[in-house]
Amino acid sequence: MPTVTSADGTTITYETHGAGPALILVDGAMCYRDNGPNRGLATALADTFTVYLYDRRGRGESGDTEPWTEDREIDDLQAVLTAAGGQASVLGTSSGAVLAADAAAKLPGITRLALYEPPFIVDNTRAPREATFIADTEDLIAKGDRSGAIKKFMKHVGVPAAIVHIMAFTPPWKRLKSVAHTLPYDLRILGDTGRGAPLDPARWHAVTAPALVMDGGKSPQYMRNAAKAFSEALPDARYRTIPGQTHIVKAAALAPVVKDFLTAANTH
Repeated sequence: MPTVTSADGTTITYETHGAGPALILVDGAMCYRDNGPNRGLATALADTFTVYLYDRRGRGESGDTEPWTEDREIDDLQAVLTAAGGQASVLGTSSGAVLAADAAAKLPGITRLALYEPPFIVDNTRAPREATFIADTEDLIAKGDRSGAIKKFMKHVGVPAAIVHIMAFTPPWKRLKSVAHTLPYDLRILGDTGRGAPLDPARWHAVTAPALVMDGGKSPQYMRNAAKAFSEALPDARYRTIPGQTHIVKAAALAPVVKDFLTAANTH
């Protein structure tokens, strides 16, 4: 399996699918190449792009040099970008959409951004994330209670408690536990964007890449409001709803929208 070395010496593992312009996929919380939506997305996009699918640090086969910082995650993305030839579009989902946008403010090689449902809370359409959420999650991880950290996160994002209880006895739970220590990474990338306040556009003022921000027509209203707000906070972005989709978006629904946006860009 190909690897790249990030600026701090961390090994980042990736794979490629298809042929065409480079497109890098950035996962959300607890997702990696073998757990989450991006493998299906890579397959759906491989007829148009050379898709780069990588394990974010601390996940799958990638390393996890301490201390974690978002800048180091951006360095990881830069290393994959270099492997892709120095220029690529980026598709980020959930908290991966936020990481992708933050990276685009620092990496000129990111030419286009496709961003699906950043998990912000920007108004009063749902309860805000409590101020101690990150610290409480980190405390559970420090105590070795990975299952407790996952359960806390699952309940926060709206998974019913009974379903979370059942999930803890299923085989996928082991995969989630293997990356539970990375939950605080994504929470720190989100920062204060879950407190029910408007986004600060200054965070992304340096982003020059055109962006498409998407949400699902069946997603909760707070999530849809967040996507719309993100499109307005980015310097050059449009907003689009994919009918019938939720936060767990189907590759067959998302891929054509991404293709339309990125291939139209390539004709200009």
